[in-house]
Amino acid sequence: MTTQRVCESPLGVVDFSDENMKPGGDAWLEACKVVRRGFEEHGCFLARYDKVGPHLLNSVYYAMEQLFGLPLETKRKKTSDKPNHGYTGQVPASPLFESFAIDNPSSIEDCQKFTHVMWPEGNHRLCESVNEYAKLLKELDQTVKKMVFDSYDLDKLKCESFLESTNYAFRSYKYKIPEMDESNVGVNSHTDSTFITILHQRVDGLEVKLKDGEWFGVDASPLFCVMAGDAFMVWSSERIRACEHRVILKSKVMRYSLGLLSYSTKKVQTLEDLVDEEHPIRYKPFDHYAYVGFRFTEEAVKCTSRIKAFCGI
Repeated sequence: MTTQRVCESPLGVVDFSDENMKPGGDAWLEACKVVRRGFEEHGCFLARYDKVGPHLLNSVYYAMEQLFGLPLETKRKKTSDKPNHGYTGQVPASPLFESFAIDNPSSIEDCQKFTHVMWPEGNHRLCESVNEYAKLLKELDQTVKKMVFDSYDLDKLKCESFLESTNYAFRSYKYKIPEMDESNVGVNSHTDSTFITILHQRVDGLEVKLKDGEWFGVDASPLFCVMAGDAFMVWSSERIRACEHRVILKSKVMRYSLGLLSYSTKKVQTLEDLVDEEHPIRYKPFDHYAYVGFRFTEEAVKCTSRIKAFCGI
């Protein structure tokens, strides 16, 4: 398949910085349509979100350069009881890729716990910048979910319960510049296990698969790419597509990117309000973190669809 890059993005763009965007207003309802169409057609859309300004972004990226610059034995000290929530690196299938996760990053105490593992004396700048970034991105994540509920005309009380049962992880990613004899694939094609992943990239590389099967290169810009994961697809009875994406490294610059990932603390299951003849229940209820763990097993890697292998009916 070819990768297309056109002047006008096929992905919808929503300006969350629009002061007129109040729930129920015209700008809100129009944005709800763009969000829903993006999720249903391509599994993603682009978001303008000026609350996260250049100064904060620069601060977070600088902190990530510090973090990934630590010795390997120090980085490996970051472990977690939750699957895929520690340090990941030196993976044969993705040799150019490293990643860290910070659980519950909107809590300053949890950010401090992380920094004290990496730096016994702490790292105030990293702690403060990641915490501020995560709180703002959490706000964006919850606004997007409210828009999805509004676009399907769903019960607002169910929306509040849905938001209250959400846990977040901040993930940072580093991609080495490939050597002459190395593949330029940073990460192979995949969908995320999340409800939503909100990504920011400073250097090009992210590509998403469009509804027509073409790969589209998302330009590095101030915009955020908001992607639906497997859990959102299950919840919506496959009305929402899980966004298939990959990273292809074409620049001779070290690539860093930032993600805020949302998970459910309750069983993930299809919402009955969204079930009909065209969208029957296709998945059994499942524990979200158990699925995250399953995705990295040998059995899962061999599957065409990991979510169907894990809980498909």
